[in-house]
Amino acid sequence: MFGLALTAGAGSALSQDITFFRIGTGTTAGTYFPVGTAIASAISNPPGSRSCESGGSCGVSGLIAVAQTTAGSVENIKSVASGLLESGLAQSDIVHWAYHGEAMFKGKAQLSGLRLIANLYPESIHLVARKDARIASVKNLRGKRVSLDTVGSGTHADALLILRAFGMDEKDLKIVSAKPDRAVAMIMRNELDAFFFIGGYPALGIVDLAARDLIELVPLIGPEAAAIRKKDRFFSTDIIPDGTYEGVGDVQTLSVTAQWVVSINTDEELVYQIAKALWHQNNRKILDAGHEKAKLIRLETALKGASIPLHPGAARFYQEQGIEVEPGNGNGG
Repeated sequence: MFGLALTAGAGSALSQDITFFRIGTGTTAGTYFPVGTAIASAISNPPGSRSCESGGSCGVSGLIAVAQTTAGSVENIKSVASGLLESGLAQSDIVHWAYHGEAMFKGKAQLSGLRLIANLYPESIHLVARKDARIASVKNLRGKRVSLDTVGSGTHADALLILRAFGMDEKDLKIVSAKPDRAVAMIMRNELDAFFFIGGYPALGIVDLAARDLIELVPLIGPEAAAIRKKDRFFSTDIIPDGTYEGVGDVQTLSVTAQWVVSINTDEELVYQIAKALWHQNNRKILDAGHEKAKLIRLETALKGASIPLHPGAARFYQEQGIEVEPGNGNGG
């Protein structure tokens, strides 16, 4: 068991006993890991740190938070629900499906113990293609070597939705199951024509590919993209701006959002203090100095797109800030 149990008394997070708190993220080639690292820095306050008032840490007293690399959204959600991780970052659509037992979680144990700390930032769907693969649209993927990520991942689930909207299925492609870091390496070795990646831009692995002038981003546009948005409210229109990746202009695509979740069993006072630390004004500089997407983590959008209940500790914090919390949200139900 990593660190101290989080179900201790409500005052445990405020004592000088060390409390370890893991944030499940993703691979180092993606966005979750650097964003999770920034969040961990903001909420940590190990024993012996300078006080917040003296310019020191404004995190939770005695808390040591760490970003842990994982396979991404689905692993994070399952690990939080089973108690293997204290918290995790995950796509909003995957969080919803897990809590309600829908889509990829249909027929499986409903993970109704998941609770929200905050909505964080938009996650753009990247369809990355080698320049020499001649892939200008999703339909050009037919017959190509394509990674949808690994089976069971959030990216894999959304990539299938996109393919079906464009009239294709896995059988129409030469499927390779690769996590983002492996897909990046395969593109470099010309062992892959394209791969799907969902995350905040810029993604480090894609930055490297663009710097080598190896790739372009394929737009997700047209009536097929509109049909996806109409069918599923989690998807929004999005633009990856010109210059985000070297040599790549504006690209129209779709996005979901990243959310930070914990278990309902996590101590209420601890989550209250974590939420308070995350949004402390002095911690703004930590988020702004982190990954580009960490700059978009804002209190005013903390509840945007929430489709599962808030953790009672988080709900208490938002209510104190005068932010409207839906009736019954945060009561543990």
